[in-house]
This record gives sequence, C-alpha cells and structure tokens, in this order.
Amino acid sequence: MTGDSSLLQRQIEETWHNPSLLSLSPYIQAVEEVIAGLDQGKLRCAAPTPSGEWEVYPWVKQAILLYFQLRGLSSLQAGDIEFYDKIPLKRGLASKGIRVVPPGVARYGSYLAPGVVLMPGYVNIGAYVGENTMIDTWATVGSCAQIGRDVHISGGVGIGGVLEPPQAQPVIVEEGVFLGSRSILVEGVRIGQYAVIGAGVILTASIPIIDVTKTPPEEYRGYVPPRAIVISGTRQKEFPGGTYGVPCALIIGWREPKHDEKLALNALLRDMGVSV
Repeated sequence: MTGDSSLLQRQIEETWHNPSLLSLSPYIQAVEEVIAGLDQGKLRCAAPTPSGEWEVYPWVKQAILLYFQLRGLSSLQAGDIEFYDKIPLKRGLASKGIRVVPPGVARYGSYLAPGVVLMPGYVNIGAYVGENTMIDTWATVGSCAQIGRDVHISGGVGIGGVLEPPQAQPVIVEEGVFLGSRSILVEGVRIGQYAVIGAGVILTASIPIIDVTKTPPEEYRGYVPPRAIVISGTRQKEFPGGTYGVPCALIIGWREPKHDEKLALNALLRDMGVSV
C-alpha cells in the first residue's frame, strides 16, 4: 500500500458496518477514492510483505462491494459494441503503456502495469497485473487476483475472483510464472515465483499438490512452491462403491534459472513431456 490510507480505511469500515452512510458525500468520496487508487495501482486488495508472505486488505475489498451499491446500470459504447453494466471500462491505455487487443476488456478499478498485453480476454475490478505480463486469448483474471510481473497467462486460463468474504486471500500468481492453456486457479490458490503450471491443471484450496520428486512425497494444499513444474494427476481412493482415481496435481520437476528464457523453458517442458 502507498501513502496514508488510515482515514480511507476508517471511512470504508464505518460504511461497511453502517450502509446508511453511503448517502453522505464524504463516504461516497471515500469509496470512489479507493476504486481510483486500485485503478492506478496505488492501492491493492493484497500485497507481499518483506518476509515474502502476503497480507490481505479486507477494507479495500469492502470498498469494491460498496462501489457496486453506489453504481447504477448504464449503457456503455465501444464502437459498434454495446455494454450495459455498473462499472465503466479502463481508460487511457496508450498513455499508460498498456496494449489491449479487441475485444479485450479491463474494468475500471483493475490495475494493468506498463508493458501488459491483454489479448481478447478479461480483467475484473480489483485485480492487479504486473509489468510485461501477457494475458492471452480468452483468459480471465478474476476480482482481486494478484498477478506478478513477467507472467505468461496462456489462452483460456481461468483465474477465479475472490471478492467475498473480504478477509479471504485472493488468487496470487507471483513473478515469472507460466500458466499453461486452460489451467484453472481458484479459491485463493498461491503460485510461487517462476513456477510452471501445465495445460489443463486445476488447482483449488483442497486439491492435493504432491511433490513426487521426493521420497517420501511432500504434499501441499493451495500453494505451489517457487519454480515447481506441475501437471495434472490422479491418486487412488477407496469409497464404499469401490476404488477410484481422484484429481490431484503432481510436482514432477523444478525450473532452473537457465530455463527462464522462453525458448529454454519450451525445450525443458518438451523434454519432460509437459503440455502447455
């Protein structure tokens, strides 16, 4: 977070517990100021701490929910394309160094850093996208998701929004991560720096992420360690009706710094048989 946000936080929290304050100008202005701060990257729904952990700011998420109450539906026009919604679109892309390919859409209140490329995909309010990140065709970045710099989000990736409850951790994708086509991240999953998620991998807070490079294997939930290479897997589980394979994710290797260049990474994944 930047600047002195203590007054804003107090006003938002007061309004959250007493919604009638939304009729008063100072509190309306406070909500509008938070959303403008999100749009400019001055405020975030969550941010890394010096220790490398992440801190969630529930009051910022509360402001987003209050903003929905303030806004009425209206028609928006983009050439021949018409929208009917409460939230305007992000503006001033050229001056901010952001490339958006039609019909890519970023909502006002999301932050796209300089160098971001948004193909025909979608970025929702409260999301933060770091420098030089690629959001490929039909990928979605949900509410409050936190995406680091130099991330590659392949076509059709689904990054879920975690707006409610306000204290819940959003989906976090740290610097340099590669997300393979049609992978899905939801329920506040956190992906560590430079990890590689294979095509079609589904990660939730409850799906086991098993490091099979170790003996015995190590298991994670809702967290992929830095530089891990992850593919979809199954493991056997007994039920009253029989034994069946249930979904899990497998860490099958580790990305080294020499693989950070795109061509070197592609060669590594090809050698490991990882679909991206």
